[in-house]
Amino acid sequence: MAWVVLIIAGLFEILWAFSMKQSLGFSRFWPSIITIGGMVISFALLSWSMRVLPLGTAYTVWTGIGAVGAFVVGVTVLGESISIVRVIAAVLIVSGLVLMKMAGDA
Repeated sequence: MAWVVLIIAGLFEILWAFSMKQSLGFSRFWPSIITIGGMVISFALLSWSMRVLPLGTAYTVWTGIGAVGAFVVGVTVLGESISIVRVIAAVLIVSGLVLMKMAGDA
């Protein structure tokens, strides 16, 4: 169950990162509210998952989901540039997440 909660926390990290971009430096009300709410939920779920999962594993997976998710949203929704180097970097992050899960320390 901790892994499911951690994945959901990572998805909320993607949400708040995207909303932060949309808030234009917290100058737009609703995107700013979504950013803050997403942060609170994401951190709370991360904290809950850390009751069971080791710190290094939980934090690495959480940030990895957020980083790769923000990259994908940036490219697909915001039209940010894509290059082979950026794709390789995302693949390496995902590979690290898979290895963390396979390490099986919790």
